[in-house]
Amino acid sequence: MLIYKIFRRPEWDAYRAAGQTAGAPIDIADGFIHFSTAAQVAETAAKWFATESDLVLVAFNSTTLGPMLKWEPSRGGALFPHLYRPLTLADVVWDKSLPLGASGHIFPEGVW
Repeated sequence: MLIYKIFRRPEWDAYRAAGQTAGAPIDIADGFIHFSTAAQVAETAAKWFATESDLVLVAFNSTTLGPMLKWEPSRGGALFPHLYRPLTLADVVWDKSLPLGASGHIFPEGVW
């Protein structure tokens, strides 16, 4: 199953340059990397990135992230994937721009 992480462009560029990341400032503060499922990612974008346009949507395979990926209750009691280790570039399945349109973010085909 693919899960998704939204990066601001500077965060994505730093991740690519370093070859790994502990996540965004919120991830570092919380002690884990936040992800969303396909069913959750649009709401995540609207809630946390509503006015941001230079974003990157990155897909990861939940089964290859290993035992440090935990499914934990979050927004409204829904289970969200949280990773308790740094991400490496080898973890990335694909990355695509996530532009902001007139009525919200424009997701690439196939996310849902």
